[in-house]
Amino acid sequence: MERKNAWLSYSEADEKELEETCASYRVFLNNGKTERECVDEIIRRAEEQGYRNLEEVIKSHEALTPGAKVYAAFMNKTIALYHLGEEALKEGLNILCAHIDSPRLDIKQNPLYEDTDLAYLDTHYYGGVKKYQWVALPMAIHGVVARKDGTVLKVCIGEDESDPIVYITDLLIHLSAKQLQKTGAEVVEGENLDILVGSRPLRDLPDDKKKEAVKENVLRIIKDKYGFEEEDFLSAELEIVPAGKARECGLDRSMIASYGQDDRVCACTSLMALLEMDETPKRTSCCLLVDKEEIGSVGATGMQSRFFENSLADLMDAAGQYSELNLRHVFCNSCMLSSDVSAGYDPFYSEAFEKKNSAYLGRGIVFNKFTGARGKSGSNDANAEYLAKVRRIMDDNGVFFQTAELGRVDFGGGGTIAYIAALYGMQVVDSGVSVLSMHAPWEITSKADVYEAKKAYKAFLKDA
Repeated sequence: MERKNAWLSYSEADEKELEETCASYRVFLNNGKTERECVDEIIRRAEEQGYRNLEEVIKSHEALTPGAKVYAAFMNKTIALYHLGEEALKEGLNILCAHIDSPRLDIKQNPLYEDTDLAYLDTHYYGGVKKYQWVALPMAIHGVVARKDGTVLKVCIGEDESDPIVYITDLLIHLSAKQLQKTGAEVVEGENLDILVGSRPLRDLPDDKKKEAVKENVLRIIKDKYGFEEEDFLSAELEIVPAGKARECGLDRSMIASYGQDDRVCACTSLMALLEMDETPKRTSCCLLVDKEEIGSVGATGMQSRFFENSLADLMDAAGQYSELNLRHVFCNSCMLSSDVSAGYDPFYSEAFEKKNSAYLGRGIVFNKFTGARGKSGSNDANAEYLAKVRRIMDDNGVFFQTAELGRVDFGGGGTIAYIAALYGMQVVDSGVSVLSMHAPWEITSKADVYEAKKAYKAFLKDA
């Protein structure tokens, strides 16, 4: 049952649409390097297509009818978009779900210090990373600083060509004999992922400040150029991410290299599928994009929160269809593609994969009947009837797809948000795009898979 390479089937028109899709996707990656930036970009795109803020609709006491397009965002980190269908909401939704957070380094609350005339920001890594991959690269600072007066400053340093970058140092090869004897997990330790931010001392300081003249200079720059004080780090959310734009990869320009493709490749293509829906759907269509998947889907903006439930209750009320029983029926009658990336088969590391059940670049969207680790621990396991339905939808719409597991059974594993949605009783299966170098600062996807993912999501919204 080997799947064919999608590139071999494309017409000139297909390739044109593929390139347009991937160009739009690269813009999304460049504009959304944090979950907050992703939500801003999602709202911008949605409003261009006629979506309105559900909160404003509720305030105006407007009744929602089939064809209405609304969105609900929460804490600027998670968002649900709805295109109301002809059927009553209690009959269920067709839901595309993905996450918009990615592995990164977070700046601690008390981060700035000086050591031997060098100034650093202390960090704590977020999500599963190989720490040694994050050193000796140009890095940028993205995020927000909330001040006590209620104002919130957006920060983006290192992306414009005129900006400085920041940097994490590594030990030179000439002195690294002992370092190279360590295991990969220990070559670079978490507390050594601090960000180098300055080396120029500030002159004419009082005696009690001279020992930290470089730090004082950094503080002066922060205040004068970026508008906040050292104490404001206490209420800041600043993320360290690789600097630079998404790029075409390969001499044939067949791939995309970028930070954050896990899981913004699924988030962006899901969003595209919803926004390109012109006609009123039979069943209400939903695109749910959440935060905190990389650390267990916890907190107020993760999939385990009540945000989705609450937003759906508000939607039903605005449509005149709310009751507690109806809300329960909505969840139980819904179908979801829980989208997250899959491990792309890498021939250099073939020992980690089982070739018959691996995902390959260029062979289309990937469906994972289950994820989890070893004995399927922490997994949702989709039922056979639902998989048959999804297969039919993909085949009827000419979508290239493949099935896979994450890797060899005893090599490790990973989870997604599918099991959380399954707790509501809805039909859900994992799907997504295969990725090389997943969780590295720069990840690789195939343009063909990005295109097929969008096609798959459009087909699902229409026919599920």
